[in-house]
Amino acid sequence: MKLTDADQQLLSVLRENARASTAQIARRLNLSRTTVQSRIERLEREGVISGYTVRVHDEYDRSHLRAHIMIAVHPKQMTSVVAALRAMPELRVLHSVSGSHDLIAIGAVPSVGDMDLLTDRIGALEGVERTTSSIVLSTKFER
Repeated sequence: MKLTDADQQLLSVLRENARASTAQIARRLNLSRTTVQSRIERLEREGVISGYTVRVHDEYDRSHLRAHIMIAVHPKQMTSVVAALRAMPELRVLHSVSGSHDLIAIGAVPSVGDMDLLTDRIGALEGVERTTSSIVLSTKFER
């Protein structure tokens, strides 16, 4: 689907605060409440907006150790590995990627010991060939 500039602006406002009221969004975008509501409904119906989520406060997020965990998987076991990874609440995101690894997971845990346990659990999954982790030192920006 082709998005208009107004649709892009609406998505940007929702990314900042998906709980903003229709009236707040309308004022910010200089649109009517009815227009904002109909655009949101259309974007949901057409699958552009597939859901809403929670963003935690930066201070809470910084209190957790984060890592990119690259995972190589035996090809015929990808489905079962992805299902097992989905069940791990410490994993925030899972990307399928090209290159020497098949997946990149972003994990967040309270301590180095917890990250060690998480990577061990991932490495022990049937179908996981190897893992490589990179600890996130800081986030320069996030959109």
